[in-house]
Amino acid sequence: MIRLVYLLRRQPGMSLAEFQDYWRYQHGPLVAGFDSDLNLLRYVLTHTLDVPANQAVQQARGNMEPHYDGVAELWWSTEADLEAALASAAGQAAGAALLEDERTFIDLPRSPLWLAYEYPQVNPVPENITASVKSGVVRVFFPLRQQSQLSEAEARHYWLTQHGPIVRSHAQAAGTLCYRQVHRAGSPRDEQMQAARGTQVESYLGHAEAWVDRGSAPRTPEARRANETYIEDEHNFIDMTRSTIWFGKEHTLVDRRFD
Repeated sequence: MIRLVYLLRRQPGMSLAEFQDYWRYQHGPLVAGFDSDLNLLRYVLTHTLDVPANQAVQQARGNMEPHYDGVAELWWSTEADLEAALASAAGQAAGAALLEDERTFIDLPRSPLWLAYEYPQVNPVPENITASVKSGVVRVFFPLRQQSQLSEAEARHYWLTQHGPIVRSHAQAAGTLCYRQVHRAGSPRDEQMQAARGTQVESYLGHAEAWVDRGSAPRTPEARRANETYIEDEHNFIDMTRSTIWFGKEHTLVDRRFD
């Protein structure tokens, strides 16, 4: 699958509640209504939680960027499906209508977007864990950029072959239900989407995502050591000053993975 990752900041003057409400009940259903025209496999909104834990996980890593107000994600089975949708008259009309509505609530220049591929690390079967509003599960979202002395290829290699195994080895102690790495694909389509929106923020290398249950999260020496080990190794390849992390809740509006 290929995934569109769209980190959102709200329009100036909107409260977080106003922004998330418009997105969930106005824009979200508009996107879902175009699912056939866009060949969508899945569409998920992740609303950022306004909780002190966001600041805590950021401060544990140093001086990080402010977190975003949410993340929109759209999946296609293949890149060919995406390109076919964008080449069709119906897909182009849907894209134009959605962009027009985005302007009503999204600060487009400060909201980066890109296409990405996911690499499961700790993955449930079936893939049905979500951070729903009525559950104790939350989603950890960690967009990251590499340190300046590393090329993108070097950082990706380290992330996959060094950091990934570290997280997997501590997952049980940390109470991690699911953990994936989502790497930016480097698609030429990125520039077209960004130009249409006047995007000014540099894309990230990708993001890490994890799901944890706050109600049953372990508070043990092993869990604390797992978190310390994660952070220690993150500093080997992540530029914390150009990265951020936060917690969110998910709203799934389209999901055809199991059809």
